[in-house]
Amino acid sequence: MTLQAILGNFALILFVLTVATGIVWVLDIFYLAPQRRRRATLALADYDARQAKLRSEGIKVDQGERSRLEAELVRQPTWIEYSGSFFPVIALVFFLRSFLYEPFKIPSSSMVPTLEIGDLILVNKFTYGIRLPIINKKIIELNNPERGDVMVFKYPKDMSLDYIKRVIGVPGDKIEYKNKRLSINGKAVSYEQLPDYLDEEHLSYSKHYRERFEGSEHRILNDERAPSYVQNPDPFPGRENCTYNLEGFSCTVPAGQYFVMGDNRDNSLDSRYWGFVPDQNIVGKAFFIWMNLGNPGRIGGFE
Repeated sequence: MTLQAILGNFALILFVLTVATGIVWVLDIFYLAPQRRRRATLALADYDARQAKLRSEGIKVDQGERSRLEAELVRQPTWIEYSGSFFPVIALVFFLRSFLYEPFKIPSSSMVPTLEIGDLILVNKFTYGIRLPIINKKIIELNNPERGDVMVFKYPKDMSLDYIKRVIGVPGDKIEYKNKRLSINGKAVSYEQLPDYLDEEHLSYSKHYRERFEGSEHRILNDERAPSYVQNPDPFPGRENCTYNLEGFSCTVPAGQYFVMGDNRDNSLDSRYWGFVPDQNIVGKAFFIWMNLGNPGRIGGFE
């Protein structure tokens, strides 16, 4: 793993911080703190002996000095104090992000109109099974991705990158996308035309449809200027399961793999180009927009 990948892997950074602060926290409880207490006991015994001698000689002593001395002797060094304070917080954040919910930011327009650039989303990390953090190995089977789910996964060509797309095909499905119309296992998907979609950033319109197939209803965009065929698909693993022509393509999804596409169909690099998503690459299911700094009205669930 490169240095850039490590620095970009927040989960790894959190893991290292959790382990480091946890070691200091445990070390202090079971070793360093008892050592400080033993040293303090010896020092206070010596102090008490000196004070008793002074009192026997009729010299008045400061009764509060002993408490101040004890507090100073048992006080945690600053580096231990900060580590102990940060450990529970870091450990809680690491647990939440690793096993429950993780925030992501939408960086591109490939999922417009469902998700827009700048949307901050939450991803359910346990819907598709419990996975060990960092290595992303599934240890407890729960549910499998279903057609229509919006899924976050590790990009097969660069595992340091997180991608988000919609699941179109599950293992065994035959996916056809011809003339910008989708069929799944020989059954044509239904489309309801909506008013054209205005891209306010580029001041351009796209064809806007409501796409419906088993278990899913969501909106998609088509750019009439873009060709129907897939331009320069990669030689990805399982490429022999796909055929491409001027009308589009067809693919049969291999076992343990998923076929994904962006809702902004003509502006999305997805399974049509770089192939299938292996189960071990799955991060979780996106389900909620918790903030968009440019448009707070987008907060909420999505299709």
